[in-house]
Amino acid sequence: MGNEAVEAYLPEEVVQPLLSSANASSVREALEALIETSRTAAGRSGLASKNILAVVLRLTRELWQHPQRQVLVLSLKFLRNLCAGEVVNQDLFVEQNGVKVILEVLRTEVESSVPNSGIIRMGLQVLANVSLAGEKHQSSMWMQCFPNEFLDLARVRSRETIDPLCMIVYACSDGNDAFMAELCGEDGLGLVAEIVRTVSAVGFGEMWFKLLLSRICLEGPHLPSLFSKLCTAPAPSNTEEDVTVKDDTFSPEQAYLLSIVAEILNERLEEVRVSADIASFVFEVYERSVGLVEFHSRRKCGLPTGVANIDVLGYSLTILRDVCAQDGLGDADDSVQTAVLALLSRGLLDFLLDLLRDLEPPAIVRKAIKHVENEEGRASVGSKVCPYGGFRRDLVAVIANCSFRRRHVQDEIREKGGIPLLLQQCVTDEDNPFLREWGLWAIRNLLLDNPKNQQEVSDLKLEGSVDVPEVAELGLRVELDPRTGRPKLVNCPRP
Repeated sequence: MGNEAVEAYLPEEVVQPLLSSANASSVREALEALIETSRTAAGRSGLASKNILAVVLRLTRELWQHPQRQVLVLSLKFLRNLCAGEVVNQDLFVEQNGVKVILEVLRTEVESSVPNSGIIRMGLQVLANVSLAGEKHQSSMWMQCFPNEFLDLARVRSRETIDPLCMIVYACSDGNDAFMAELCGEDGLGLVAEIVRTVSAVGFGEMWFKLLLSRICLEGPHLPSLFSKLCTAPAPSNTEEDVTVKDDTFSPEQAYLLSIVAEILNERLEEVRVSADIASFVFEVYERSVGLVEFHSRRKCGLPTGVANIDVLGYSLTILRDVCAQDGLGDADDSVQTAVLALLSRGLLDFLLDLLRDLEPPAIVRKAIKHVENEEGRASVGSKVCPYGGFRRDLVAVIANCSFRRRHVQDEIREKGGIPLLLQQCVTDEDNPFLREWGLWAIRNLLLDNPKNQQEVSDLKLEGSVDVPEVAELGLRVELDPRTGRPKLVNCPRP
């Protein structure tokens, strides 16, 4: 359908204002010129004085009823620009029932056999710009879109469309207690779960997705509910032969959710405070994931591995590391202490120390005691291996952060025989980047202002050891414990 045909079915009261405003001879030319004009604040202000937005809304409705996609895209782009920070146009958009007009366009595209993600994105960008105008605009949008319209749009598996949708949902609910309560209710969390499914498949490019999850999962108490809603998923098809997982598996979407939550927490370590309930939930997930993964084959790749159970294991451990790190920040408050104490009361230290003790030694220690894996990468009988590159480091990191300025934790680790175990981690390990640094941080925290721990390190005795350059640099040696047959570190005699 050409330009002439478009103008033939458009009402005169739509065509003429556009042509005269742009001094153009066709609707297409007029829109292209007006789009350029509307790129600047002065241009938008001038067009607002001509009441051009009402004309473009009428044009959009006509184009939706008589599909002409190329011109429709131009019309939406013009609307988007007009509503970018121009209050007069944003107000007029709501007064002229612009939300309904845009929803009609979006609904048509979503329901089509081949949705045009470009048109959907442009329509959502119009709504996104209006949503930033204030409470009246957000209320109009929320009342017409939540939850069903938003849900249908969240099911469009396109990165182009999910970013502006997240922007709208976040802008409307943030600062509005009633809307936030709805978003965190059954229907709202169903919507957020669908957003997570789409983002896990196509990715995201803007900050709105993270802001939304931060508000719900870290600043709010709803991580457990959202995590539960993502549990249903097809069995993973990319599970490698050498990794055995039990029937009760996590979904890829659950692993992805934890990866983003871990990323948000790490980025906002000084801003977001994790509650005791959320910390305890993450520990429960970690405990469950340990039971689902068989530690029989060494994997050198880091997170994500593409195996949901292993990724849940790693990202939950990463979250626990940063929860424990918050107590070391200068402005840490009682909520941080409460979260860490909740983890400790649930047996976090026992769980981590036992798992670290069960792991085969770091590569450099294995070499020193001639405990070398076979060509297939299989561990010796009775030893567990790292299910992903960095797993040992992450275990040590949580223990190190837990022991920072906590005398009772320092003492408990000593009483459980953990000091020699952690000394063994103060080595370079190609499978665990920064293991040495985390090991040294752990030892530093264990010895700080604790004479009994300092004395234990001083009293370590040589029995029959092996020299390893990386270990010797620390003034230590590797030796085999004659009772257990496992390696441990002891002090070297000073010359």
